Amino acid sequence: MVRQPGLSRYYGHVADFEWDPVGYLELVRNEVPGYDQLQEELVRATADVGARAILELGCGSGETAQRVLDAHPDARLTGVDTSAQMLAAAREALVDHDVELLERRLQEPLPDGPFDLVVSALAVHHLDGPGKAELFGRLPRVLAPGGRVVLADLVVPDDPADLVTPIDRDRDQPSAAADQLTWLRDAGLEGRIAWAEADLAVIVAALPVGDRA
Repeated sequence: MVRQPGLSRYYGHVADFEWDPVGYLELVRNEVPGYDQLQEELVRATADVGARAILELGCGSGETAQRVLDAHPDARLTGVDTSAQMLAAAREALVDHDVELLERRLQEPLPDGPFDLVVSALAVHHLDGPGKAELFGRLPRVLAPGGRVVLADLVVPDDPADLVTPIDRDRDQPSAAADQLTWLRDAGLEGRIAWAEADLAVIVAALPVGDRA
């Protein structure tokens, strides 16, 4: 199957593009089968976390942050993204919540923690394999003991027939879920696949109590 360019011009993580927060949600729902279920599964994977401090990697227009904060109304969320336009839309969407939104690349230092919960939806796949491993290696430094990471993203599935989401091969670099679990384990995080369908997956990883880099 040939996967055509699609999503990355709307994800706020690649500086070469102009961002369209207005059209983002409509396009992503059209391009990603199961988008809303992916978001629901991300939130479900956070349900038993008593989160007071949350970090979101690649917050885009604020859709994921809104869902997560609805589930954790007493939490403060810090979000990072590279697109000023998307961050402006997110600030407007999240005006009733306690948030701090920063223009920052995933390759740059993460905001100071500790965070009880780190979440990301459809962002980490923009990093290549070494980039993902490097990012995962920095997560324990900002996690509270027992803190959790929930990654909801495109993955390379075992069956090529499950490649259903259009991507731009120059900018979208999904990795197999198994590889990501290995990189998380190498970073000292205990990971598992919480949900998977076609080329989407929710990966959950935890920092064992007493372990903080």
